[in-house]
This record gives sequence, C-alpha cells and structure tokens, in this order.
Amino acid sequence: MISTLERGIKQVGVVAALLLAAIAFNAFVPVQHNPLRPLSLTDPIGFATPIKLARLKGDFNQCYALLDRAEVGYTALPEGSGTERCPLERPLTLDQSAYPYSVAPLKMTCAQTASLFVWEREIVAPAAEKILGEDIDRILSYGSFSCRNIAGSSNLSEHGRANAIDIRGFRLADGRVIDVRQHWREDSEFGAFLDEVHGGACQLFSVVLGPDYNAAHADHFHFDMGRSSICR
Repeated sequence: MISTLERGIKQVGVVAALLLAAIAFNAFVPVQHNPLRPLSLTDPIGFATPIKLARLKGDFNQCYALLDRAEVGYTALPEGSGTERCPLERPLTLDQSAYPYSVAPLKMTCAQTASLFVWEREIVAPAAEKILGEDIDRILSYGSFSCRNIAGSSNLSEHGRANAIDIRGFRLADGRVIDVRQHWREDSEFGAFLDEVHGGACQLFSVVLGPDYNAAHADHFHFDMGRSSICR
C-alpha cells in the first residue's frame, strides 16, 4: 500500500515536471506562437495571436498600453460617448494608424483598433508589396460606429458597439483603386490581393464577412471583435 509520504513525493514530482515543461515551453516557443508570452502589436502573426487579441476585449488598460507602445495615434473618449441605445465602454477615435482611412476619425473599441493595426501591418502591407508591388495610399471604408441592428434582424450590430469596421476598397499610391464589389474573386492581381487581406483578417478578428457571405456584404468586408466566430 502506498504510504502518504510516497504519494506526496509523486505529486511533488508531477508538479515539478509540469513546471519545468511550462518554463521550457515559455523559453523556446516563439512569442507569436506562445500564449504565455505577452502580446506586442508589432509581433509577427502566429498561432497565439488571435488568443492574445481576444483577451484585450476585457482588458482596457493593457489594450491602451499596447496601442501606446505601437505608436498608434488615438483619442480616448469619455464615458457617454455613445448613445442611449448604444452606450459605449471606453471607446476611442483612431487618429493615426499604419494607413489613413477615407472615413475618419473612426470610433471603435480598443480591441478592435488593436486587431485592425495588426491587420494593416502584418497582412495588408506585405500583401501589397508581394502581389501589387505598390504601396497602399488609403483604405476606403464605410465607417465603424453606427447605432443600428444587423440587417434584417432585431439584434444590435457590432457596429452599434463600435466593435466593427466595413472596408470597401483600397487606393494605391499610383492612384489605382481596388474595389471589393468590382474585383472580388476576379482573376487578377487586385482579386488576389483582396483574397489575401480577407483571409488574413480571419486570423485576427472574431468575425470576417465578405461578398461570399450574403448580398448585404457584396461591396465590402466586415471585420469585428464580437462574440461570434465566422470567416466567410
């Protein structure tokens, strides 16, 4: 019969082995794949990136600190910056990011802003260089905060929580315009670029919707950091 002492020694051994395994994991797994390491908005995207971004939804202080470290320009808004039907919790306006937006300033949650910045830096910029050989001059948007329901539904849209953005296209440095309605699924460099930035967004946002989802999204991409999980 195993004595209490022997049982205790075995339990200590198991705990020690788990602790050593955690230390080794934390030391050797690259930061972008390691959920135990803190997030930086300038890290490359990895397996742990969506987990870390999702944590920011309830950690406003950490989220704002990350925006500061990444030198994202924003203005923190006071409580009551929403409406009676759509109250907002610690929203901000995005003043300067990796790219300017056609609709500005964008009123969003901090977690949505953080995910958007990572998308710009780690998805949009590399895709523009690789596929187009041209810089992005401006991201064309339909905006972010809008106190309204989901189309055809009685449920409040994530836009009503300042937790979403609609992207309708991109203007290149040479003046050409990539339009979601016109170029989605087109057999061209513009079509390939849109496919890349849409698919990359699925690594970062909770919900990514595009023209393949339904007719209401025929002319734009919808990105949000809500509670659902969809990539279409």
